[in-house]
Amino acid sequence: MSGRDAVNGAESLVHTLLGCGVEVCFANPGTSEMHFVAALDRIPGMKCVLGLQENVVTGMADGYWRMTGKPAATLLHCGPGLANGLSNLHNARRARSGIVNCVGDQATYHRPFDAPLTADTEGWARGVSHWLRTSTKAKDVGADAAAAVQAARTAPGQIATLVLPSDTCWDEGGVVAAPLPVPVAQQADPLAVRNAARILREKKNVLILLGGTALREGAQALAWRAAQATGAKLLAEGSNGRVQRGQGRLPLERVPYPADVAIKALEWVEHIILVNSRGPVGFFAYPGKPSLHYPATAEVHVLTRYEQDAEAALRALCDELGAPAVPMPDVGARPEAARGAPTPEGLARTVAALMPEEAIIADESVSFGRGFYSETFAAPKHDWLHITGGAIGCGLPLATGAAIGGGGRRVINLQADGSAMYTVQALWTQARERLPVTTVILSNRKYQILLGEYQNVGANPGRTAMDMLDLGNPDIGWVKMAEAMGVEAAQATTLDQVGDLMAQSFARPTPFLIELVI
Repeated sequence: MSGRDAVNGAESLVHTLLGCGVEVCFANPGTSEMHFVAALDRIPGMKCVLGLQENVVTGMADGYWRMTGKPAATLLHCGPGLANGLSNLHNARRARSGIVNCVGDQATYHRPFDAPLTADTEGWARGVSHWLRTSTKAKDVGADAAAAVQAARTAPGQIATLVLPSDTCWDEGGVVAAPLPVPVAQQADPLAVRNAARILREKKNVLILLGGTALREGAQALAWRAAQATGAKLLAEGSNGRVQRGQGRLPLERVPYPADVAIKALEWVEHIILVNSRGPVGFFAYPGKPSLHYPATAEVHVLTRYEQDAEAALRALCDELGAPAVPMPDVGARPEAARGAPTPEGLARTVAALMPEEAIIADESVSFGRGFYSETFAAPKHDWLHITGGAIGCGLPLATGAAIGGGGRRVINLQADGSAMYTVQALWTQARERLPVTTVILSNRKYQILLGEYQNVGANPGRTAMDMLDLGNPDIGWVKMAEAMGVEAAQATTLDQVGDLMAQSFARPTPFLIELVI
């Protein structure tokens, strides 16, 4: 290319991303990415959102995908910047979110000199990436970016990482690439549909386990038809990227997290039909307890894998069964806000009583929130986003990205205090972007979940161990911390107070943080 049509590698990258439908870039750039930053400045159309730490950046991209089904780009600074973001890329991979990571790197000719930021960037990326490539010439950057977007958008959603040595961005000779076709979600094998129908007709004690896109409203209604026609039971996987819940939707319980509770809850199961899910396994191994939480004698049948179209498969299953349309179950009246001392059930009822229609719940409540589900079935329609990979520090960035992708919907972040400290910088981005996020910090001033895990492995914590699980001495000043980042905040010690503060925050278009002392 020459004249006004000539572009460098970074410009070809931005033009290609925009042409492929990537509209948002979550960024924490450094020196090696300055030509990409300059291209973003010159080329209109890309919304750029700054995060103050890379794990905030990757978590925001995860939340954005969960609400839009469209990949965002991340801009990360060399191998160490990518490494900072690995934890929430792990969660995003478990959520099956599509993300295009653009990672700067040393110039190709500079790399042999082993400068201080030189790292095994591809090695760090490999564990969280479904697709990985390093561009080596400016003329390849556009084509590589188009391939990365294609990979990210491949069902059910994939992590694509494109490593960009700085000379591939500043060199001239970039070529803008056209979008590549995105494969449609695969259809279920007709034999799998017929086998599932046979199991449902002929066998007893059958569990239909839903995950992924099977937890969207249309698929839920079809799963309910199949269950009602055959007497099967329905459950959701324990951790899910996005569940559509509330009035008019299924009051689905999840597979419990605690090993003993899960094993007890599933002891009746003789057959499991998997719909975009996997057989329940323990989050961890525990002495003397099985890794599989369903009976060893149970037979497992796959209706759809994660990359297959769950709703189409469930519709075909209902047709095969001749299952008639049935009304969704009555979940009862919307609860009233609770009063008095904070309890998990009371907080859940208060959230259900006060949340706006079509709210988004970003849930990193960890141990305090295990009972939230049953108390929120009768809430208005809403989406619930879980921590999917167990890597704490996802809640605040997830809420931030969900708000950017949510089209103005109110986001409620139910957030454990210890986890929040991993990515507290997300509050600054919420303030900068003026996002409608209400954060409820569950301030028990300890790593409560680890106290439970200590018991689960049969250990008895002494003073040294207890000190490592304690977040007091000094207490974290959440109100002051939020205010320092531009987010209005207040403390609550009762459910009456937290309800009043939530209601006030829902009437504003800007972020608000509530420290609920529990």
